Amino acid sequence: MQEKMISKLEILAESAKYDISCASSGTSRSNKNKGIGSASRCGICHSFTADGRCVSLLKIMLTNYCMFDCAYCINRQSNDIPRAGFTPKELAELTIEFYRRNYIEGLFLSSGIVRSADHTMEKMIRVVKILQQEYNFNGYIHMKAIPGASNELIREAGLLVDRMSVNLEIPTERNLKLLAPDKDHQTIYQPMRHIQQNLLENIEDRKKIKSTPKFVPAGQSTQVIIGATDETDNQILQLTAKLYKRPSMKRVYYSGFIPVNSYDKRLPVLQEVPRVRENRLYQADWLLRFYDFSVDEIVNDEHPDLDLTVDPKLSWAIRNPQFFPVDINRDSYQKILRVPGIGVKSAKLIVMARRHRKLNKEALKRIGVVLKRAQFFIICHEMNTFKVLDSSAEYIRLSLQDLPRLEVKQQALPQQLVMGW
Repeated sequence: MQEKMISKLEILAESAKYDISCASSGTSRSNKNKGIGSASRCGICHSFTADGRCVSLLKIMLTNYCMFDCAYCINRQSNDIPRAGFTPKELAELTIEFYRRNYIEGLFLSSGIVRSADHTMEKMIRVVKILQQEYNFNGYIHMKAIPGASNELIREAGLLVDRMSVNLEIPTERNLKLLAPDKDHQTIYQPMRHIQQNLLENIEDRKKIKSTPKFVPAGQSTQVIIGATDETDNQILQLTAKLYKRPSMKRVYYSGFIPVNSYDKRLPVLQEVPRVRENRLYQADWLLRFYDFSVDEIVNDEHPDLDLTVDPKLSWAIRNPQFFPVDINRDSYQKILRVPGIGVKSAKLIVMARRHRKLNKEALKRIGVVLKRAQFFIICHEMNTFKVLDSSAEYIRLSLQDLPRLEVKQQALPQQLVMGW
């Protein structure tokens, strides 16, 4: 590989690493008779960056030149950093070379905005067309949709790639205008709406003509920066819940704010990236998508931010002792699913297994229930006198929190809790 290409690769891969709105492919497409590569639903290869972030594919920017001056972005116009840009042909050739060497199985393509949103989108689409038409590449491709791009270009791109994403970045309009005066939520939501509408139209077209190419078969995703502004977790999760009501929205990613432009006085001074808060938001996101929780159950006006010492499901359980105990052998799947230590798979297995016999602690262990957590909130064949009491909440919190364990003397526990162990 030429030294010039290596230099460009180093610069543009470094510039792309802060965008985390990509993960497993989420789509399944077998290889055609001709061509190379395939996209698998079970996920493609992942790699880990030096700071521990999981990234997939060849994650690269077409260029890190940008006409915008966003305070939180490493590629902002006013930053004095090394700049570079690929031609569409160069980036397509680089992707194929990496694929042939078994380094990657797909492409995550982003770009700084040059000249205009449409001009940038056209160049990105050209990369994909070269890959697919000249090299017969059939692997997974995730493309960033540029805010402000026309619907025609969004539609053209969506028929070529597997997934598209538009980053919201800052949850509220007020704070977005503070840190990125050139942007507004209307411009960001516009391509999201285009993707949504085109996807729905494509579904109807495919009902009539099955050979119609799929439009973004893996849907769309977005990213929110956490900790750069003063939004509460309640505000962030309310936004997340609204986004998930869109059928095309598959994932919302939460990126802990990294102070790459510490000289900008509009940004907070952080000693470390808020990784724990980021993780708690992902856990809350999981509860919204798979556990039938509402945002108001996880956070509300009284508790606007997530508890950083315990996960959101356990925090909810401690705040709502009236919901427990849950009878593993009698209660509904929905109630069992809300028990800390019981996941979706375990809850389904419990409902199936109890048809044939009463379940005890050993049976729950074999199913995969984490009894260390669940024991405080359930009764079963061998635990039929156990109850959760308000007075035991602090002990449960200290016993199960993710921070270093604190010693709690057993004689300080309520008698019913000790007997229920």
